[in-house]
Amino acid sequence: MLFLFILLFSLLAQFFLPWWSIAVICFAMAFWKAHRGGQAFFSGFTAIAVTWLGAALFWHMVTDGILSTRVAAMFSLNSPWLLLAVTVLLGGIVGGLSALSGFLVRRAWRSVFGLFSGK
Repeated sequence: MLFLFILLFSLLAQFFLPWWSIAVICFAMAFWKAHRGGQAFFSGFTAIAVTWLGAALFWHMVTDGILSTRVAAMFSLNSPWLLLAVTVLLGGIVGGLSALSGFLVRRAWRSVFGLFSGK
């Protein structure tokens, strides 16, 4: 369920907000819904990785690979597919770490203040 929330809200946010808004969404959703740290990281990582993979593949196909080839050349990468892999990995790490941070902040908040004690 956490995966779907992060996926849907981040997909909507990417149309209107800057790229880093995914971190805020992952943090907030994991703060609200995560039950374990591993679940939070995995949900954030996979949801953002899938979202960014879809966007990267969309632009790769729409531009016939020209855009990703030129951007890969700017970064001295040999292949546009390597650029796509780095993009997905980077987005996934940002999503996973921010979701894990949201879970850990809620856990610390709960232990310090005794709030949000219900599951």
